[in-house]
Amino acid sequence: MHSDLVLGIVFFIQTGAGILGNFFLLCHYTITLLNGNRLRSIDSIFFHLALANSIVLISKGVPQTMAGLGLKDFLDHVECKLIHFLHRIVRNVSLTITCFLSGFQIITISPFTFSIWSKLKAQVSNYIVPSCLLCWILHILINVYTFGNMQKYTEQSNNTRIWNIGFCSHFSPTSFKVSVFVILFSVSDFLCVGFMAIASGYLVLLLQKHHQQVQHIHSSSHLSRRSIETKATYTILVLVSTYVSFYLANAILSFFLFFGDKYYEWLIPISAFLSACFSAISPFVLISSDSHILHLFYSIWGNKRSQDSPFPRWFLTQHSISTFKSECS
Repeated sequence: MHSDLVLGIVFFIQTGAGILGNFFLLCHYTITLLNGNRLRSIDSIFFHLALANSIVLISKGVPQTMAGLGLKDFLDHVECKLIHFLHRIVRNVSLTITCFLSGFQIITISPFTFSIWSKLKAQVSNYIVPSCLLCWILHILINVYTFGNMQKYTEQSNNTRIWNIGFCSHFSPTSFKVSVFVILFSVSDFLCVGFMAIASGYLVLLLQKHHQQVQHIHSSSHLSRRSIETKATYTILVLVSTYVSFYLANAILSFFLFFGDKYYEWLIPISAFLSACFSAISPFVLISSDSHILHLFYSIWGNKRSQDSPFPRWFLTQHSISTFKSECS
């Protein structure tokens, strides 16, 4: 009972902080659009990343928190499947968009000058929003197909393993076909993680080259532009490194849980915590790396303290809106 309470508090802190951070970013980008300003190309990607991470935390973090605080098995079998299905979609979207960030930054800062690359660099911003929307649609379709096949295997299999994840029990078949099916659908995840690792190494090399060349640049406008690109690259490197670290740790743990001979129930909440760490940490990486968002964040918290009012009220006060406009101008 004591360990369940500790888990509940841990999940409450992780989920609460993560949801607030992602909600702040979503509000920031939404108000930017409502005020007639255009989002930067990279901010459009951050918007979809924050949206996916918010749903990751709501779909798993909130139920895990409730289970840790004493509300056990409050979802039935169908609701448990729907929660698991939703979590898989947004988790895969978060992975793909983080991978997309690496590719976008490589295209943006790579020094290649041949014609095809120059055209791609000039037009890449036009394909960001359609690519993000396509990412959502593809993962919904892929997971619908996966969900249907897993249902078929569950009905046909005589051997099933019951995963007690606190807020419900999830049934998973343990046949050889299912193992192959899981491995095949994990290949895309490992390809994305591998690409992010390679892209991160390439970005580090570009940053080192930029650091060596910066002493020879005398044009202030060119230096300012390169400084912005360098800062964005550092942010993406931190995001990608964070994702890859937690993903690999959780992948090893999940492999041990799924293919292991013994069932260790105490490892399930650890896996759930690791899978949500990136979603909870990433908004604060983005907030701390963008001076406009950081200044707005400080001004809002200062305004909140002075007025001592709840979030929906102080966020839309005239002071916060005027501060936001001055930062964007």
